[in-house]
Amino acid sequence: MLENYLPILVFIGIGLLVGVIPLAIGMAVGPRKPDSAKDSPYECGFEAFEDSRMKFDIRFYLVAILFIIFDLEIAFLFPWAVALDEIGMFGLLAMAMFLGILVIGFIYEWKKGALEWE
Repeated sequence: MLENYLPILVFIGIGLLVGVIPLAIGMAVGPRKPDSAKDSPYECGFEAFEDSRMKFDIRFYLVAILFIIFDLEIAFLFPWAVALDEIGMFGLLAMAMFLGILVIGFIYEWKKGALEWE
C-alpha cells in the first residue's frame, strides 16, 4: 500500500525542498537594508490611505474584470487542445463559437475605450 504513495511523497518532499532552500539561502546571505519606503504597503499604484472607504478610480476594477474574462479563455483552451482528438468536429465548432463570442466582447471593449488608460 505504501509503495503506491511513495512517489507522491517523494515529489512533495522535493517540491518543499526546492521551495524552502532558496528562501533560507536568501534570508541567510541576502543584504538587510530596511527603509521606510520598502516597509510601506503598496496598494494598486497609488499611495496608501488612512480610510478604507475612500473613493478611488473604478478603472482598477474594470481592468481586473477584463483580465479574469480573458484569462478564462486560456483556462478553457488547454483542456480543449488536449482532448481535441476525442471531441472531434463538434468540439472544434464549440470552441470556435466560444472564441468568437470572446473576440466580439474584446472588440466591443476596445471600441468603448475600456482598454485605454489615461
